[in-house]
Amino acid sequence: MKKHFFVALAIGISALLAQTPAHSAQSKAVTQSNQIKLIGTDSNGANFDLKTYAGKTVLVSFYGAACTVCERDLKLMREFYRDNAAKKFVLVGVNIDKTKSDFETYAKIVALSTPKNQQFPLLWKGNLNSLDGFGNVSTGPVHFVINSKGELILRRDGTFKGEDWDNLWESLAQ
Repeated sequence: MKKHFFVALAIGISALLAQTPAHSAQSKAVTQSNQIKLIGTDSNGANFDLKTYAGKTVLVSFYGAACTVCERDLKLMREFYRDNAAKKFVLVGVNIDKTKSDFETYAKIVALSTPKNQQFPLLWKGNLNSLDGFGNVSTGPVHFVINSKGELILRRDGTFKGEDWDNLWESLAQ
């Protein structure tokens, strides 16, 4: 009887410990919002620094060019950007493709096929000078909302959900 109790206790403790790092990483990203950095060169060759957008609500989306979920999210986000850019809203795309040539091809297609009022800064993760405060991002889509105070208020792994749009709207109203 005691043996079964200790085995069950060990399994329970192991399960709790296995969950702790993921939770801690999420909490760490949120509490260290003053550490958020995104510095590099955009698809047009211009210098980019996230701190340029201080005082604005920023949606940073990590995506892959061949990702269909990313494509759907980015289409909706482009429309949201078009409709809300005047409301202190900024959208930034960070491409996570393996090669720079894949990113450059994607950026050219976007530049030619997307209306100017729906175009936003695109960066390639492999060409960034600094990427801090976002945690590990290796697959897309992963979205981050940073409010006008510079606080990370949302991380969404996977498709942007209805409640995420609500959080984004609320952040714009502040």
